[in-house]
Amino acid sequence: MPDLNLTRNLADADRFYANLTAVHDGLSKADSDALNARLILILANHIGDEFVLEQALIAASEVSRQSVG
Repeated sequence: MPDLNLTRNLADADRFYANLTAVHDGLSKADSDALNARLILILANHIGDEFVLEQALIAASEVSRQSVG
């Protein structure tokens, strides 16, 4: 089983971030949240490996807990 890759893997992460924020421009909070949910589901489907997706959920929840505490 492959492991979740947490090392930088984008050739131009800044460009992707700019595109990601641009697609949210002008959206309400609800529409922005819905866009994020659709994007997550599209990428999860593309990844297709439940083990990797579970690792991603754990990693994301650990980061969220660290930023709260």
